[in-house]
Amino acid sequence: MKLEEGGVAMKKVNYLLNTFRMIKIEHTIFALPFAFWGALLGGHGKIPVRVIFWIFLAMVGARSAAMAFNRVADLKYDRLNPRTKNRELPSKKISREFVVIFIILSSVVFIFSAYKLNPLSFYLSFPALFLVLFYSYTKRFTHFSHFVLGFCLGIAPAGGWIAVTGSFDLRLFYLAFIVMFWVAGFDIIYSCQDWDFDTKMGLYSFPSKFGVGKALKISSGLHVSTALLLLYSVKLFSLGKIAFWGFLAMSIVLIFEHFLVDEGDLSKVNIAFFNLNGLFSVGVFFFTFLDYLLRG
Repeated sequence: MKLEEGGVAMKKVNYLLNTFRMIKIEHTIFALPFAFWGALLGGHGKIPVRVIFWIFLAMVGARSAAMAFNRVADLKYDRLNPRTKNRELPSKKISREFVVIFIILSSVVFIFSAYKLNPLSFYLSFPALFLVLFYSYTKRFTHFSHFVLGFCLGIAPAGGWIAVTGSFDLRLFYLAFIVMFWVAGFDIIYSCQDWDFDTKMGLYSFPSKFGVGKALKISSGLHVSTALLLLYSVKLFSLGKIAFWGFLAMSIVLIFEHFLVDEGDLSKVNIAFFNLNGLFSVGVFFFTFLDYLLRG
């Protein structure tokens, strides 16, 4: 009996691990620091502990729902794509029915967390959830799907700001555009891996429309724009020298990833995609936090 119970427990653990792999839980590092970045800016360096908790839960809920929904929406393509056919859902390591339940539960966590923050966060949680789920279908009809994804992640700093202040500020669009250009830039790099598959299947992306070489140039331009917008945010949000020099360092990191990838060699896409962009996201938050901390 104990052996059978142990076997059932191990199956549940494996199911949970496969769920985490499916939603790439480690990629939460991209969006979560920007949510807290917005909260820092909104709170002028101070975020109440309870707000930190509910922002964290809201971000995990929203991102988990979005990633799981994307896997369901793209299932027929993932089964055909050599790069993705061994993912958890196409390979049936987890069931489609389970993923649907997971999406519902994650969405509830997101909306409830927004409710616990303040009324404006709660009201805006519904269109925000719709947008992050709707993104999964944009590759069917627009080459600008990279920018839709970018705007979805651009909701993070705006959401963090509103979570702290309970109010809206026009400068939130500026924060959203910084994140949108950044995400669109690295998503174009990532999608270069599938340009031939996307072209054959009639899916829309910059690489399938312009080719890998031109798409990478567009990505470079977007990241240069991200760097310039980020540096100007120091003045816009009355930050100090620590933030400026920190943002400059992160801008160099961002630009450096374009030296790792070129049209003839996409072998380092994952390094550019995850390592450097993860460093950029965490770095922007860290130097903002340090700037406020040392100014007292």
